[in-house]
Amino acid sequence: MTAAEHEPQAVEPTPEESPRKRRHWAVSFLIETVVIVGLAIVISFIIKTFFLRAFYIPSESMQPTLEVDDRIVVNLLSPGLMDIDRGDVVVFEDTRSWWGGPAAETNAVQDALIFIGLMPDTSSHYVVKRVIGLEGDTVECCDEQGRILVNGEPVDEPYLYPGNEPSATDFSVTVPQDHVWLLGDHRANSADSRSHVGEADQGAVPEEDIIGRTLSIVWPVDRWGGGGNDRDPFEHIPDPQ
Repeated sequence: MTAAEHEPQAVEPTPEESPRKRRHWAVSFLIETVVIVGLAIVISFIIKTFFLRAFYIPSESMQPTLEVDDRIVVNLLSPGLMDIDRGDVVVFEDTRSWWGGPAAETNAVQDALIFIGLMPDTSSHYVVKRVIGLEGDTVECCDEQGRILVNGEPVDEPYLYPGNEPSATDFSVTVPQDHVWLLGDHRANSADSRSHVGEADQGAVPEEDIIGRTLSIVWPVDRWGGGGNDRDPFEHIPDPQ
């Protein structure tokens, strides 16, 4: 008997086996794809719920820091694990309907993507402004040079919209406990805390309504960068008495 006769012969799959193997491969691929997509959705939802959340800018009130239709990412750990400070730009829920306007129209798919965190929140119930005063601070307008005063010290604000004065209206408020006092950077086009000075909270927003501090602009690409937080102008402000 020759060596060739002892070599194992390749077994050709029967016609019944080949389709079964192809089906098995297709089912495995489908299962893996579903698992990967499911994990991606779960991870995105966890990130959106506890760490980062995307929003879009619907108005001109924060120009030039944030432009209309900018997409921003917000750090949900502030306040909480990270402090909110004067000069921070924050997103808060408009629980008292002070600034809410008509919501942007969305379809079911967009609503689902917003829910799991894969699309910026377009709800009109969220507002973005800059923190000017913390609890106990006295915020006033204005000194002889037209600058806003915080605890008696003037603040030079480099982020203001070109040509805007810090405020066209006079006010003097003391920020209530567990609240912050907020202004837009485009002061001439911003309905902010000044619009509610005569109310019980003097226009201040409860800290519990704050969703988070802006972290970065992520869209459009040519505006990638920080979220506009600028604490430097407030470094010299003393603590409230």
